[in-house]
Amino acid sequence: MSGTALGFIEISGVVAAVDALDIMCKTSGVEFMTWERKLGGRLVTIVIRGDVASVTEAVETASQNAIKKPVASGVIANPHGEIERLIALSASRFANVLQPDVLDEQTIQEV
Repeated sequence: MSGTALGFIEISGVVAAVDALDIMCKTSGVEFMTWERKLGGRLVTIVIRGDVASVTEAVETASQNAIKKPVASGVIANPHGEIERLIALSASRFANVLQPDVLDEQTIQEV
């Protein structure tokens, strides 16, 4: 994907990660891709996508202004296809978690 970049911020704690994501999304036209939580949510990696300048600005701004300083951060300009595949796999696992069973009105009334 020419002209695109992926931005990563790894930060301690879910609240700090949400704060960093909010800063990144408000800073420039970036898109949230996925997140990974490790150690019971004590370490969270946020992944965003956008053009190189926007992603760089978003990561730098969040790194400076988030309620906690990131453990690590980085920007990958024009990521290799295997990196794209890795992020897509993570995003698909995240999307599956967000898909609760949908109950229609009749099922709700029967319960």
